[in-house]
Amino acid sequence: MTVAAEQAAPAGSVTTPSRTRWRVWALAGICVAAAVLYAWRIGAGQLGNTYYSAAVKSMTSSFTNFLFGSFDPYGVFTVDKPPMSLWPQALSVLAFGFHGWSLLLPQVIEGVAAVFLLHRTVRHWAGENVALLAALILTLTPITVAINRDNNPDTLLVLLLVAAAYAFTRSVKADTSRARTRWLLWCAFFIGCGFVTKMMQAWIVVPGFALAYLAGTRAPVKRRIVDLLGAGVVLFASSFWWAALHDWWPGSKPYMGGSTDGTAWNLIFGYNGFGRVFGGDGNLGPGGGGGGARPDLPEGMSLPSGMGGGMFGGDTGLGRMFSSSVGGQISWLLPLSLFVLVVVAIQGVRAKGSGDPASRAGWFAWGGWLLVTGIVFSYAQGIWHPYYTTMLAPAIAAISAAGLARFWRAYRGDGAASWLLLPGAVALTTVWAFVLAGRDPSWHGWTRWAVLVAGVVTLAVLLGARLVETRRLVVSRVALVFGLVTVLLVPAVWSTATAATGENLGTMPAAGPSGGGFGGMRPGGFPGGSGDLPQFPGGTGGFPGGMSQLPGGTGGFPGGALPEMPGGSGGGFGGMDGKLTDEQRRVLDYARQHKGNAEITLAVDASAMMAAGFIIGSDETVIGMGGFSGMDDSPSVDQLQQWTAEGKLKFVLGTGSGGRGGGLPSMNSGAGQRRQQWITQHCTEVDPAAYGGQAQQQGQQQVEPMGAQTLYECRA
Repeated sequence: MTVAAEQAAPAGSVTTPSRTRWRVWALAGICVAAAVLYAWRIGAGQLGNTYYSAAVKSMTSSFTNFLFGSFDPYGVFTVDKPPMSLWPQALSVLAFGFHGWSLLLPQVIEGVAAVFLLHRTVRHWAGENVALLAALILTLTPITVAINRDNNPDTLLVLLLVAAAYAFTRSVKADTSRARTRWLLWCAFFIGCGFVTKMMQAWIVVPGFALAYLAGTRAPVKRRIVDLLGAGVVLFASSFWWAALHDWWPGSKPYMGGSTDGTAWNLIFGYNGFGRVFGGDGNLGPGGGGGGARPDLPEGMSLPSGMGGGMFGGDTGLGRMFSSSVGGQISWLLPLSLFVLVVVAIQGVRAKGSGDPASRAGWFAWGGWLLVTGIVFSYAQGIWHPYYTTMLAPAIAAISAAGLARFWRAYRGDGAASWLLLPGAVALTTVWAFVLAGRDPSWHGWTRWAVLVAGVVTLAVLLGARLVETRRLVVSRVALVFGLVTVLLVPAVWSTATAATGENLGTMPAAGPSGGGFGGMRPGGFPGGSGDLPQFPGGTGGFPGGMSQLPGGTGGFPGGALPEMPGGSGGGFGGMDGKLTDEQRRVLDYARQHKGNAEITLAVDASAMMAAGFIIGSDETVIGMGGFSGMDDSPSVDQLQQWTAEGKLKFVLGTGSGGRGGGLPSMNSGAGQRRQQWITQHCTEVDPAAYGGQAQQQGQQQVEPMGAQTLYECRA
């Protein structure tokens, strides 16, 4: 069956086994390829994002920790996301023990499931051949390979949104009103589950789906509105049940990490909501917005320009998705997708609304997903990371695959000019792949010349086939194969190379060259593992505005000098890779031996990324202070006072006398300063000689930028 015939065939039509068997095997092969890319060497010792890995380990210690996603085993504060993405990981750890592969296995399964479900979704919309191509494109998307080899929430988010797209597609193709409504409610439910995975980011697809339902169903307008209202109720309930459970929980519960008042509602609409879009803490009044001000920072202090979204994802604007930070992660087929949408829109206007409503709904749904998400990501002024763009991958895959099939039919038709659409799409994709591959020739730079040659050959054959009267179909099919190779060659190489390295992608996973887009906090500290400081946009000194813009000294760190990195130039920050330095282990051993009856072995007054190493690297009850960045008011000074009075806490690992919380502005918040003041007043420094540590020489300030290095013994 040709692509054209398949498109004309009604959904569910029967074909002969010989014509369908190869497609079954093709889908199986794509899923196996996805599994290999996502799972290759995940047991080589990597622990993914240690912030979440530490939480997963803590979640296995009690039901309350599991339910709310506690970062530490004592249940002091949660991670700064809902815990749905961590629940499968915690169950895997309970079943298989705490290992890197048990942490990442659920991610692999979710990634392969997304590929399979995308195929089933596109199959209902555009046919089997298009569905196979869409599944292959998603499998080979570089950032998707990287994120599915890590344990960030985005893998589950993508799966749930693809599930929503599947339910939506079934809804608009349903023959009865009851089935149509039922599938739409399932669509809303899956988006709600996405909300419990990564909050408001899941809602970005809602406008496209709502518009598509209005434009793509045969139901009366009144029934469409009623259905959408019902879906809204389901969306609200499935989105906010966990937040309500956390905030109304009658017993003890962890503080909501990332919030300013310990509630999930504050996190939803603040730091993880409007804060991601407008910057700062999400408040739209004074102190909010893109300036980076925070109510819990000292008066007059704000995050330096670029320490929000620009720090990781480049400057805001329509060019962000194509920038050096982001382009190599997701944009390989983005120009093609946009070209397809423009052509479909023009042809739709000319056709004056004729055609299959379900097909039209698919274009609205996938196009809305791509455009709304792309615009939100492009202009987000808050903290934004390039790996978020994996959310664009299903829409790009579906639109690109359907567009190429559409162009192929036009190429084989008798249109005076429409046959040029396919050669134009190939040329556009070839040029952009050449540009992306040439940005860092040291990373498989040969691919830019390979794709250029393949593109030229494809265009020559496509153009030549139009002039050949005999065996035109054979020649054009050969050209189509060359075209697909051209379109997928460089992303496939990037994806394969990313998987083949088998290294820990860490906090900010990225495909391609080490440190591309400041993605991939490699075990060596900063991207690339060399210990070099990353080049941030907007500054000559590696940090925004130059190193002098960071508080704490003229050099950007306390004392004005760059800190000594534990473990040498390639050592990275102690604890950030889930491994403790020798001195940190000596500190922990000393606290364990001398804690007496204290329930908490050690409290780490530092970023959670450093505290994670103590949680992962031992079975002791270690807690962090201040949430992910150290600025949360948890534990509060009153809580510390109570713990000390009750004999529950004896040792705190903090900064030395006159320290500023590790040298980053997040550690200099009002809450952090209050904790530091309490530690200074109620605790005494332990002589490093007592645990075999190294005493700090006078005038020397050796600081771990994300951590602490002085052990305190606290008294009631």
